[in-house]
Amino acid sequence: MVVLMKRSEAVDKHLEICEELLALALEENRILREEKKMPGAKILTRKEELLLRLTASVEALKASEKGTKGGPGLALARERSMQILRLDRENEQLLLRHSLGAPRPVVAQSLAAAAQLYASR
Repeated sequence: MVVLMKRSEAVDKHLEICEELLALALEENRILREEKKMPGAKILTRKEELLLRLTASVEALKASEKGTKGGPGLALARERSMQILRLDRENEQLLLRHSLGAPRPVVAQSLAAAAQLYASR
């Protein structure tokens, strides 16, 4: 027997998970920016767990009573979701930078020096 969750309960649960995901994304961002290192396995495991819960929460929202609206809670959940996506994109860019290692120094060379190098060949 499938029990339908009230729409307001489904929205509240979904919003709670969104808040947890946002807090985790902010913590990951802090580590990447301030400590300039890759986040540990604990954060990655927590993120995976929250994403599984988020998927289940979205399914619960879809299955909840269709006749009622989510109200301001659903609008806030959408806003949080957008914040999470933007922050996650920034975190991915920071992860990429950290995975590539330290930037190599670039040696500036004038056009005249480059022309002399080619002229000597």
